Amino acid sequence: MFAAATLGILVCMLLAMARALLGPTVYDRIMAVNAFGTNTVLIIAVLGFLTGRPDFNDIALVYALINFVGTIAVLKFIRYGDLGWPRNIPDESDDL
Repeated sequence: MFAAATLGILVCMLLAMARALLGPTVYDRIMAVNAFGTNTVLIIAVLGFLTGRPDFNDIALVYALINFVGTIAVLKFIRYGDLGWPRNIPDESDDL
């Protein structure tokens, strides 16, 4: 049962990788990489269940958080071209 689930997740990972390589837009590629990361979290969780190691769930949770933050950072960089603060904030000395 879990072997079939693992095989299904691996097929989804292959399809996501194909979309990441062939995607017509950058947003398709970002979505595919995010889906690949989500499937990786599922693989880690299933592997932890099959081997009887519940600490793999902690690893999967950390990987999911890194995947989410990384996706948001890449999208912000694509949208604004910078990950820091905007450069056009007026200084307090400009009010004088």
